Amino acid sequence: MASSRSSSLFSMAGDSYSKYEIRRRDPNPTAAALLVIDMQRHFASIAAPILPALRSTVALCRGAGIPVLFTRHRHRSPADYAMLGEWWSGDLILDGTPAAELLPDIGRYTGDRVVEKSTYSAFAGTGLEEALRGMGVEEVIVTGVMTNLCCETSAREAFVRGFRVFFSTDATATSNKDLHEATLKNMAYGFAYLVDRKRLEAALAPKS
Repeated sequence: MASSRSSSLFSMAGDSYSKYEIRRRDPNPTAAALLVIDMQRHFASIAAPILPALRSTVALCRGAGIPVLFTRHRHRSPADYAMLGEWWSGDLILDGTPAAELLPDIGRYTGDRVVEKSTYSAFAGTGLEEALRGMGVEEVIVTGVMTNLCCETSAREAFVRGFRVFFSTDATATSNKDLHEATLKNMAYGFAYLVDRKRLEAALAPKS
């Protein structure tokens, strides 16, 4: 998969997606879960610019009582490479290597669920849907990396599986602005409500 060897010249999206953002909604803290996708050492340079926004988002969600789940992408043998072995030959994240480790200081607590995955989707063969349903979750807030690969795929699949999806514009990142904004356009058009930490802060603030 694209890694820290990819360009780290990521800049935050402008407003190219705003014309597609015709739907607005706030997450319901009693029904939502935060998904933090693949914040691993493999993606350290891509993830670095969004760390402040990600940590703020995690803290906001915890403060509102929203459960936080992390995913970790790894491959254990060629048996689980599937198409990623062809697409990212020589750049896979192998289990047990430093690249597979979650980054420090991403707001993870001991006891937080870490979902292990070996493809773009956080749902495929991971038991994530069953875990979320068991927690009474009806909505997911998607953050992490890479915007256009694992984040977008997981958001689309959550939508198809019947979850209401919120997609972070400032706590997701990928290798360049064009790819980031393309996903935000797709999300706003057909799959997810767009949010950022300021919007979440307003939505999740304690009601007086």
